[in-house]
Amino acid sequence: MVADSLDEADLAVIEEAALRNAVKHDGKAEVGAVVGRVLASRPELKAKAGLVSKESAAAARRVNALAPTEQAKLLAERYPDAEGSKQKQGRVGLPPLPNAVAGKTGFRLPPEPSGYMTVGHAMAFTINYLYKEQYDGELWLRFEDTNPRKVQQRYYESFRRGIAWLGIKCDHEKNVSDDMEAIYGSGKELIEQGNAYACSCDEAKVKRLRFDGTPCEHRDTPLEANLRVWEELLAKKHKEGSYVIRFKGDMQSPNYSLRDTNLFRIISQPHPLTGDRYTLWPTYDLANAVEDEMCGITHVLRSSEFRNELQQLLRDALRFRKLEVIQFSRFNFKGTPVSKRLLRPLVEKKVVSGWDDPRMPTVDGLRRRGIVPEAIREFTLQVGYTKTEHEYDWSLLLSLNRKLLDPVSKRLFFVPDPTPLEVDDAPKKEVDLSFHPQKDMGSRVIETAGEFFVSAGDLKGIPEGGVFRLMDLYNVQVTSAGPRPKGKYAGEELLANTRKFQWVTKEHQQIQVTVPGELFLEGDVYNDQSLKEVNGYAEAAVSALKVGDIVQFPRFGFCRYDSPGHFIMTG
Repeated sequence: MVADSLDEADLAVIEEAALRNAVKHDGKAEVGAVVGRVLASRPELKAKAGLVSKESAAAARRVNALAPTEQAKLLAERYPDAEGSKQKQGRVGLPPLPNAVAGKTGFRLPPEPSGYMTVGHAMAFTINYLYKEQYDGELWLRFEDTNPRKVQQRYYESFRRGIAWLGIKCDHEKNVSDDMEAIYGSGKELIEQGNAYACSCDEAKVKRLRFDGTPCEHRDTPLEANLRVWEELLAKKHKEGSYVIRFKGDMQSPNYSLRDTNLFRIISQPHPLTGDRYTLWPTYDLANAVEDEMCGITHVLRSSEFRNELQQLLRDALRFRKLEVIQFSRFNFKGTPVSKRLLRPLVEKKVVSGWDDPRMPTVDGLRRRGIVPEAIREFTLQVGYTKTEHEYDWSLLLSLNRKLLDPVSKRLFFVPDPTPLEVDDAPKKEVDLSFHPQKDMGSRVIETAGEFFVSAGDLKGIPEGGVFRLMDLYNVQVTSAGPRPKGKYAGEELLANTRKFQWVTKEHQQIQVTVPGELFLEGDVYNDQSLKEVNGYAEAAVSALKVGDIVQFPRFGFCRYDSPGHFIMTG
């Protein structure tokens, strides 16, 4: 007799199958696939196929109601031994990788050193690194430096510096420019196969023929002639623009980039690392295909502006391994595009102070602003990745950053827009103030004698006779609310519903706090209000800070000590 119910173990198998299917297919579990997987893994349940189908539909509905990040988290927590779900504790937001075998995975960080490292790079690199750790794989830092016109030494250093700051540990580092001979070998192989040819058509003609879907006359050049030109190119016998090596693609392809695209071109600009040793340089797609094979890369995780079709054709032609390619939308932030086209003019025209301006989306800008690397990692885990274009708001990253800073940052008093305040009948005091309300971070002693500076904005709205409290000190009753406010000592008892103000004594330091905002308004319109400067007085203890220290000015915000007399608000 067939039982008319499923036990808890059966239901767990169904839930696991639904979660795995949803994680694999962008958050949507398909009932038929779930049923098929359950019956394949538990053949004894075929006698209960009706019940399995009913419970699978219910499980799919429950799972599909969750966000993809929650699905991945649930799979990792409830079924840590499931294939592909062996995520380490704390890994949320990243779904299991397809065909990933622990100890046999390879990942790469492939920056082109043509600009500074951005927050988009940081998030994409973090994803690769977390998967590398999760699957005990190998990680390559590989500089895609095959365009000497764009490459600069300072950009290599920007990525090295940013990767180290993020805590990403690479197993290997290399430059594609170091492997030119290997790439040449693959280029020659494509010519010998009849899959590539030398072309001397000018750029305008090639563009026209591609648009028309018409091959040029060089496509049928005999092999011997192509090889002769190839050797001449290697020997630097032709000028820039005279020849390119093109891949024989499909001239009728709806994807124009597959219509006999370029594989090699002549660039006469000396390379910062190899000098003038090479002038024939590979394009991005060929270099990547060759390098991924050489490095043993198994999983490519990258943003969707990169196209995979051509690289796959090249891998097939060269008989390279098949890779798992996972693409996701770019990490765009509201009001702060990462496009060099928009950012470079701001630097060149000195609209911003440089690439490390705290408004810039560069890693140097984030670090200078006081964003900590743990916030980047936590933010990446929370938002995960998706193929759908999405513009993130800075507020979530900044909120995470504040939560991380709160338990480790000293509290110091800062008075913006200061105005003097005399307090009559005030006792002379030496007050010992802790640097943190919960943690033991030491303290400082401040001597007071009735002469203070407080924020003019704080005193607004406090009428004569009103009472406020100087934080951690005592109460003050306003006796004069004019341009030079005065008060009198009103005791030390904590009074309910009494406003608390920061204060400093005559022993203070004048400082300026930079408050960064979003660089752009809607579209490409520069926001000329994206930077504000707040002047004020900070207590004398700021003199002990070092550049890079982050403190909290209560009721103002977390601020990073940038230079003597200057802080930057983290947000």
